[in-house]
Amino acid sequence: MDSLSFVGFFLVIFLSFLCSSQGYKFYVGGKEGWVLEPSESYSHWAERNRFQVNDTIVFKYKKGSDSVLVVHKDDYFKCNKTKPIHNIKDGHSKLKFTRSGPFYFISGQDDHCEKGQKVLVVVISPNHHKGHKSPSPVTQTPSSSPVTAPTSSGSVSPAPAPAKSDAVDVSSSVLVWVFSLIMATVFL
Repeated sequence: MDSLSFVGFFLVIFLSFLCSSQGYKFYVGGKEGWVLEPSESYSHWAERNRFQVNDTIVFKYKKGSDSVLVVHKDDYFKCNKTKPIHNIKDGHSKLKFTRSGPFYFISGQDDHCEKGQKVLVVVISPNHHKGHKSPSPVTQTPSSSPVTAPTSSGSVSPAPAPAKSDAVDVSSSVLVWVFSLIMATVFL
């Protein structure tokens, strides 16, 4: 019976680790998506959410009518669309954050950035109190090519907690957690 208890305990620990490494999925602009005149500014939307490494950001828009450009800081503030780091045009763009720091997104449509269709997302480090790790790229979800993001300099300050309506758990972490509790009850 001791070996079953050990296996159950190990399984609970392993599944708990899996749950803690999952990220959240954030839909830019909430239900409205990536549009020219959202009811809430993208700046305000980004400020009220807390983005962390392993989170995914989703831009929803009508394919062919807009795009998302990942740009450098200066190009973000100048709305310069001439030299983006990455241009995404599929209408349902998913990007996973694999490093902390700022990420700059603007609309690729003429004059949309100048009219406010842009968002600055600051991703905090999982160990932001211990120092800054060297940056690694942000990547699109599977079946997409990697996106190289601008490197950050300086420290990253935490943002407010995510709004429940915009953040969705990426995996079925709750089910895994419940399963691990059941297994712990059975084996312990």
